[in-house]
Amino acid sequence: MTSSEPIWMTRQQYARLRNKLNALRSGLIVETPDDMMDFDANRIALQRRIRELQKLLSRAAVGENPAGDRIAEPGMVLTIRYDVTGETETFLLGRRGSEGADIKVYSMASPLGRAIAGARPGDQRIYSIPDETGRLVTLLEAVPYDMYRAKGNGSQIAHREPSGYKRNWPGYACRRRARLPTTSPTTAPSPSIPST
Repeated sequence: MTSSEPIWMTRQQYARLRNKLNALRSGLIVETPDDMMDFDANRIALQRRIRELQKLLSRAAVGENPAGDRIAEPGMVLTIRYDVTGETETFLLGRRGSEGADIKVYSMASPLGRAIAGARPGDQRIYSIPDETGRLVTLLEAVPYDMYRAKGNGSQIAHREPSGYKRNWPGYACRRRARLPTTSPTTAPSPSIPST
């Protein structure tokens, strides 16, 4: 993506970033440094963040559909199918500032975000996570976030347990209630009672 391309974001995201910028500019976020070195470093970081927010807001395309051709890109709600299990998942492909969305958000920097970016409905992509081979996913649908919310889907957050997750795993039971390990009576060591 070039620096001149517009960045799609919701009105809420735009307002949140604008408020953050105003707070930074007005000095509402003030730290009292212990020494002058900290003051200079903090001031430089603050100025850098202000420039970053200004650049982001100057390129914002607020409330507009990011693309009419339904390509997987930031600002789109994607529905994918994990081809091995057949499970589906719906999420917002987002970027910094999408934290307030009412749906699960994957960043473009995530393994799934990097793999699915640019896909069209029907496209298959492989993404990998640490300690596993690639997972094959198919993009089923790509809808702009505002359109997704307008359809009334905003309150429905897709939930999918991780692949291979079993309710009968010991870890699952331990989260629900504490459970002591059991052993058979024949293999259990007998307690030694000291004689008096």
